Amino acid sequence: MKLREITQILEQVAPLFYQESYDNSGLITGNNELEVSKVLLCLDCLESIVDEAIEKGCKLIIAHHPIVFSGLKKLNGKNYIERVIIKAIKNDIAIYACHTNLDNVLKNGVNQKIAEKIGLENIQILSPMANRMSKLIVYCPSDKLEIVEKVRENLFANGGGHISDYSNCSFNLEGKGTYLPGESTNPAYGDKGKTNFMDETKIEVIVMNQEANRIVTEVNKVHPYEEVAYEIIPMANVNKQLGAGIIGDLKEGMETEKFLSHLKSSMKTECIRHTNIHKEKVIKIAVCGGSGSFLLDAAKGNKADVFVTGDYKYHQFFDAEDKIIIADIGHYESEQFTIELFEDILKDKISGVELIKTIVNTNPVNYC
Repeated sequence: MKLREITQILEQVAPLFYQESYDNSGLITGNNELEVSKVLLCLDCLESIVDEAIEKGCKLIIAHHPIVFSGLKKLNGKNYIERVIIKAIKNDIAIYACHTNLDNVLKNGVNQKIAEKIGLENIQILSPMANRMSKLIVYCPSDKLEIVEKVRENLFANGGGHISDYSNCSFNLEGKGTYLPGESTNPAYGDKGKTNFMDETKIEVIVMNQEANRIVTEVNKVHPYEEVAYEIIPMANVNKQLGAGIIGDLKEGMETEKFLSHLKSSMKTECIRHTNIHKEKVIKIAVCGGSGSFLLDAAKGNKADVFVTGDYKYHQFFDAEDKIIIADIGHYESEQFTIELFEDILKDKISGVELIKTIVNTNPVNYC
């Protein structure tokens, strides 16, 4: 199976344009046309991971964290990042990262996996993203119903018309358009040199900003007009399927001490750093894999009893102010099940490719 066929499956769940601006998700080393029969799944791509890939005959490493975040000006092996890249290239091993794009999706995302492990229900994005969508409007002749249907179906097939769990969403309006073809034109309808009136259908769909131009290109292939009339209008709407963190409910209220014990065992962490236990029972839980302190206000605003995340600093714990319990389970610990997530996404959609979960613990933090 070609490398690009495998990564396309991941990108159907978490498109690369969902990643944050500082991120570097995607193919870091390797060729998209590389034939792959074994894939190594991991959280961090370190030298020990590349060694494991070599030993097990894996030509592709899929990691959550990109080994390269910023540009490399030299490759002489002076640090672990450069050594990983050099070793991977020397051994013709591709490295692919699926990071904040996977963090930011509701379905099959990193935070959904955490919510699953904890046992949360009624989950939704904690801090949904806005300004990520546009309205695409296309005008087409309405004299033949099959033309309108063909254009509309093309919009749907290429990703237009998705609103949360609804698909094929559009608004259609009949009207009359005018146009005056120039001498160099070849109009599909009407005559040159005069203003023509045309019965048209206005089709409106919502598209992701990064997909708008591609969808227009595809529509051009089936649209009868020589010059397709369309509009792309940015929208401030919130996308409820996309954003940071997740919030949900336990099946029933749980004593706080008991919940913390449950959290510790379900997330396989050796310790939990938490703020003052100011309430006896908890039920509404907010989570964010990795470093989630930036979501504390969102967790408070959504009336979460506990905020589960990692990488909290000393002074940041004071921000809880006895309005919420901050539970820091560790960065690695919060994201370790992403390896399972990769397997869940890929296992039923690939053939002839072995998925191997790393046996190397890449957590740089040790406890005693």
